[in-house]
Amino acid sequence: MANATDELVLTPFASFNFGIEITLPSSAEPLCSAAFAECDGLELTMDVKTIREGGNNTRQIRLCGPVSYGAVTLKRGMTRNFDLWRWVRTQQREPRTRATATVVIYSADRSAVNAEFVLSRCLPIKLKAPPLNAREGVVAIEELQIAYEHLELKGLPDA
Repeated sequence: MANATDELVLTPFASFNFGIEITLPSSAEPLCSAAFAECDGLELTMDVKTIREGGNNTRQIRLCGPVSYGAVTLKRGMTRNFDLWRWVRTQQREPRTRATATVVIYSADRSAVNAEFVLSRCLPIKLKAPPLNAREGVVAIEELQIAYEHLELKGLPDA
């Protein structure tokens, strides 16, 4: 049972202060250092199976079914290199290669980590370049979509 003092939120999670780290299994270092303005798609959906008991029309039994995961969409990113494009090319050449992505939510002053979402067995499914503009001096990414096979909130204590 939840304790009322545990439910008191002293520092709310701010959704504007986050970072993304993508790591390939062949390297301990992150794939690239990119900053994105928007991250969407941290989701899991659990199907519910309904069973009816014979002769009892006033009750139904609900059981957990399979879990499905979404795809993360990262928008309006900037990076100093072409490592994300290399990742897509590597994925095309070696389809079994999977990466791990971690979405880190920082405190408002970026001094502490409030939450970490770990996405396992990721593969890039869309990488879109932005409109080209001669005034910009960095490599920009309009949109990156990543499919993943498992989502976990890191550090979540077991009940």
